[in-house]
Amino acid sequence: MKVLLLITSLFVFISNPVYSRNFDDINIVATKASGQVYMLKGAGGNIGVLATKSGLLLVDDQFAPLAEKIEQAMTTISNNELKYIVNTHFHGDHTGSNTYFSHKAPIFAHQKVRERLRNKSANKQVALPVVTYETGVTIYLSAETIQLNHFPAAHTDGDTVVYFKTANVLHTGDLFFEIGFPYVDINNGGSVKGYLSAVNTLIAQMPDDVVIIPGHGKLTNKARYQEFSDMISYSINHVQTLLAQGKTEQEILALGIGKEYQHWSWYFITEEKWLKTLITDLK
Repeated sequence: MKVLLLITSLFVFISNPVYSRNFDDINIVATKASGQVYMLKGAGGNIGVLATKSGLLLVDDQFAPLAEKIEQAMTTISNNELKYIVNTHFHGDHTGSNTYFSHKAPIFAHQKVRERLRNKSANKQVALPVVTYETGVTIYLSAETIQLNHFPAAHTDGDTVVYFKTANVLHTGDLFFEIGFPYVDINNGGSVKGYLSAVNTLIAQMPDDVVIIPGHGKLTNKARYQEFSDMISYSINHVQTLLAQGKTEQEILALGIGKEYQHWSWYFITEEKWLKTLITDLK
């Protein structure tokens, strides 16, 4: 019951577009990733922006109260019109401004994202994706090729990663928490082993010099993504071994994750929360 309450509270935190927070002091900061691709950082998931002479493509859109600030930040990159929007998954810190931007451009997402957003209560609903897919889709905008690929049972059951082929930039959505332990939403189709499998597939597929926009954290690279993978792999093996030895949840929490990876703990996914997610999913 305690674990269920924990995961439920995490979901409310990450999916509620306001969660009693004042966004007045949030600034949206643009950083060039490579080529015509930029990262916008504010509150919630990192945003990707492709700016071409034919228009803009937006990857994720954070929280509803930030929509106008996001739009203003986009104009500092380019005054061209918004052409397409991509939702990497359904959580509110990535889809909160859908309604604001949906009047300007169509939203692309995996079909599970549309289903989960449609099933939200009326007071939390946002505009739904109007173009969905099962495994992926490719968008061509000006000289850029944008590949959208779905990974099932990872962070959620509807995760999409976005690869800008010409710019060689990967937006992972929440398949990469550069800042620490990942949030795996096991109540909405996610799994720790599926998450690791997705990460390892991306590492194998991507060029060594790829620039990575993570779901949370700073602009980074493949070497850091490998460190992230190593941490998850160790965590799974560590908890599986302890469970096989008959250790209880409290005993595993007391032993901890180990000194090598304690520093991955952060305010949202602490060491304890990460261990509880692993225990719940691996039992």
